[in-house]
Amino acid sequence: MAEWILHVDLDQFLAAVEVLRRPELAGRAVVVGGDGNPRRARQVVATASYEARAFGVRSGMSLAEAARRCPEAVFLPSDRPTYDAASAVVMATLRTYPVTVEVWGWDEAFVGATTDDPEALARDLQGAVLRATLLHCAIGIGETKLQAKTATGFAKPGGIARITRASWIPTMGHRPVTDVWGIGARTARRLADLGITTVEQLARTDHGALARRFGPTIGPHLRILGLGGGDDPVTAEPWIVRSRSKEVTYEHDVRGRAAVEAEVARLADEVTAEVIAAGRVVTHVAVKVRWATFFTRSRIAKLPEPTTDPAVVRSGAAVVLERFAATGFDLDRPIRLLGVRVMLQTSG
Repeated sequence: MAEWILHVDLDQFLAAVEVLRRPELAGRAVVVGGDGNPRRARQVVATASYEARAFGVRSGMSLAEAARRCPEAVFLPSDRPTYDAASAVVMATLRTYPVTVEVWGWDEAFVGATTDDPEALARDLQGAVLRATLLHCAIGIGETKLQAKTATGFAKPGGIARITRASWIPTMGHRPVTDVWGIGARTARRLADLGITTVEQLARTDHGALARRFGPTIGPHLRILGLGGGDDPVTAEPWIVRSRSKEVTYEHDVRGRAAVEAEVARLADEVTAEVIAAGRVVTHVAVKVRWATFFTRSRIAKLPEPTTDPAVVRSGAAVVLERFAATGFDLDRPIRLLGVRVMLQTSG
């Protein structure tokens, strides 16, 4: 019996849930996002069925672009309560097994298990989820979370795959570092400055050299990623929300300093109301601005003391917004997105 980590990833989750309640959509291109109207500006795809993906439709793409690529697609609005309910059934089903379940979102979870046949366990989990929800899932198996999540990419859709420490380099070594979960384009560019472009090169790089380039924590961690991930365990402890945010991409650009200030104040009030309803306390407030050119910046400030007073949060957001102007950013230029994020007290 050995310790294994399984990564359970529901296939095209949002689209699949929509097809379950609209069986006539089975086999058709389905796109979920925004209010489901691709003629409205600045709405984005949350997910797309595999039939839509075949036309190049991807998450994060504008609904308008999705409609151009796949004009025959059915566009549906996002329905968070329905997805919450479906996800809860999936996670409850996983917990009926003698395993540890660490939820990572609506459609994925890590499962820690002691077994001598992880593939058999994976098949059992797939069958149980299918019987309980009629939803299909892919499952990756590994000795680390990184290996398991990476293996899921090879298992989709609906399959099972395994990657271990022994097979990590043969499987991933020739691939670009951006294929590693946790390494983005910006880090990849900095690694390329050191001549590191593949996973195997990263795995073979001296951790001291990485520490000098990226710092004593991030540098060695990158090498661990190159080697297939660390040994952080799967935990069933509930994840504590550390922040909450509200942001809006406007159909028509916000113009003028006064209008920007009013929108930020409104968003601050809305997010504070959610925090109060959840029984949490605000410690910091941040403002995000994206201009019509897509140039994006964020600023954050600590409040004088933890608070649940909407006026204090609103005032803090105004102070942060003023910092944009003080550092040369023109708030009178057309703005396409504004957001307010608050950091929450986690103890005391």
